[in-house]
Amino acid sequence: MNQQPRHIYEFGPYRLDAAERLLWRDGEVVPLQPKTFDVLLALVERHGRLLEKDELMRAVWPDTVVEEVNLANNISILRKTLGDGGYGQRFIETAPKRGYRFVANVKNLEAAPPAPAAAELLGSQGLTEKARLTPAGGEMANQRAAAIEAQTGRMKGRKSGMILALAILVITGVVLAYFVLRAPRPLKVTRFVQITSDGFGKGGQAAGYLQSALVTDGSRLYFSEPVNGHVITQVSSAGGETVVIPAPFHNGYVLDISPSRSELIVADHVSSEFEAPLWLVSVLGGAPRRLGDLIGHGAAWAPDGERIVYAHGSELLLAKSDGSESHKLVTAPGRVLAPRWAPDGSRLRFTVEGPKNNSPSLWEVAADGTNLHPLLDGWNQPAAECCGNWTADGQYFVFQSTRNWRTDIWAIREKEGLFEKAGHEPTQLTFGPLNYYAPVPSPDGRKLYVVGEQKRGELVRYDAKTQQFVRYLSGISADCLDFSRDEEWVTYTTYPEGSLWRSKVDGTERRQLSFPPLRAALPRWSPDAKQIAFSALLPGKPWKIYLVSADGGSPQQLTPEERWENDPTWSPDGNSLIFGAGSFASTAFGIYLLDVRTRHMSLLPGSEGLFSPRWSPDGRYVAALQVGGKKAALFDFTTQQWTDLTNQNTGWPHWSRDGKYLDFVSSRQADLAFYRLQISDRKWERVASLKDLRGAPNVWGPWYGWSPDGAPLALHDVGAQDIYALEWQTP
Repeated sequence: MNQQPRHIYEFGPYRLDAAERLLWRDGEVVPLQPKTFDVLLALVERHGRLLEKDELMRAVWPDTVVEEVNLANNISILRKTLGDGGYGQRFIETAPKRGYRFVANVKNLEAAPPAPAAAELLGSQGLTEKARLTPAGGEMANQRAAAIEAQTGRMKGRKSGMILALAILVITGVVLAYFVLRAPRPLKVTRFVQITSDGFGKGGQAAGYLQSALVTDGSRLYFSEPVNGHVITQVSSAGGETVVIPAPFHNGYVLDISPSRSELIVADHVSSEFEAPLWLVSVLGGAPRRLGDLIGHGAAWAPDGERIVYAHGSELLLAKSDGSESHKLVTAPGRVLAPRWAPDGSRLRFTVEGPKNNSPSLWEVAADGTNLHPLLDGWNQPAAECCGNWTADGQYFVFQSTRNWRTDIWAIREKEGLFEKAGHEPTQLTFGPLNYYAPVPSPDGRKLYVVGEQKRGELVRYDAKTQQFVRYLSGISADCLDFSRDEEWVTYTTYPEGSLWRSKVDGTERRQLSFPPLRAALPRWSPDAKQIAFSALLPGKPWKIYLVSADGGSPQQLTPEERWENDPTWSPDGNSLIFGAGSFASTAFGIYLLDVRTRHMSLLPGSEGLFSPRWSPDGRYVAALQVGGKKAALFDFTTQQWTDLTNQNTGWPHWSRDGKYLDFVSSRQADLAFYRLQISDRKWERVASLKDLRGAPNVWGPWYGWSPDGAPLALHDVGAQDIYALEWQTP
């Protein structure tokens, strides 16, 4: 029976197999979500022809009514995956308001049909040979032919025996050489399967790592989702709808699952403190119970189920599984995150957040607290690794690593095989286009479950008349907005790239002012609108204050010290900047004044432990927040004294244009909301609730601000975080 050839398309360095639904580049699988692959296939199959948006959506979503934004998002992912420019001139061309055209040269290959079976070839050759040697008639001829055939058979037999013996020797030598000399087969992901599709955050991602873990008992996955705080959620490991596990927590973060797969360790963040009470939650039902009196932010059961290790600040501590007999195991050189035991219980690995630049790195310590050392010292510069897990057999250790602001999954081969040596050189398993976090192997080791993230935001403004958030400045994906004093100009940073831009408020005269690898945040216009001060980060360095001309040019770092400097604000006369500096891990943090002309810097009296300063429009006051967000304070330059404004959790302070009010985002009541505080009488006014708005996660959490007319602004999260199962090939 004739087999139909399968279509394979080649374009640029890529090969697309329609039947196998795989995209390859240089022999490596390029992961694509199912609908993203469908969009690519539709474009490639119709290359050179303009596909109207409606036609393309009908081809990809034939039985579903979807919004056009779904198509735009998939086109955006394809362009990033294929390395297209912003306007897609290399592979995908946009016809504004109409559709898309695949413009690259495409070769349509067909896989060759199967060759005839070996038995068929030999059978036809044998019949031909017999017909040639056997004449049409004559007994003598038949006997002669038989004799010739017998002699030929004996000669062939001897020859075949010699060939077979030689072949056996050659094959034996090759096999021995292969097993003696070969390197381990490369680790490789062969298939991606999407498990969830709600798009909600999985675990509260912040500062490049997850605040909670993704864990599994084999049949189900457990994690946290941001629903009116954070709820504990489960989903089938085969995929499907997520289900909330009832628990009396406002912010419950999953940390680990017990060796019996029956209980979760959960941190209940009842306040803004990083450390939280630890609880045990049964996955089978029943009331949660406190884990002794343990307080921490990361925890893991020992393989024997008898002990628990937990993190508090920079310490790792051990306790019995009921929370009793807690004692310190080791002190790390920075805050400890995501501890995990080796399957044999001999050692632990965890993440250490560097004290100088907050860069996370992987560390290891023996189970008795000895031999503390970095795991991959010097491997990634700067280090940016987190959240590792072992496979159940201890053969592999998987973790996340960030390079060039993108996070992927890597693996280390741990144990040696009969003819293979283990190597601690990590192997990259994912290559975008999403960011991938928090890998956890399935119990049988055949899959890795990860959180995949596509970041995108939409700028919105609160409309007091409709009491709704509506698109603002065309809904650009940008945050940290600041407006010039004349309200004609706006500066902002793009999300998630972190590039600094400025433009007219109507969107005209746009200009990019910073470029990678510099990552910008929190820009502020000078009073004369000629300069912009901003915070910025270089890989491996602490946040520093920079200054750049509004017309462009090279940003200038203002101070040489190797310390954190963040969140600058101009004095009303434009001669000075005020900002927070120091380290969040110590009490050395404070508010500093910098003379822009002389570069002289001095500490504002009494500002120790404060950050995020804001200078009042008349220059009399400076408002600032306490590290940890417990209170806001006000400094009066006339009295040189600080007074408390509030003991409530507050963030993102902002002075009204007339200086009569300080605006905050606060959780004074049950939900997060915008508030306005009148300075004269300390009277609070609730402006708008953020209960139903999903803020886009960034370095310091979601950004919130205010427009020139006093309306609340926010960056609404329209990206997605979902769980994926990665089927992988191991030696």
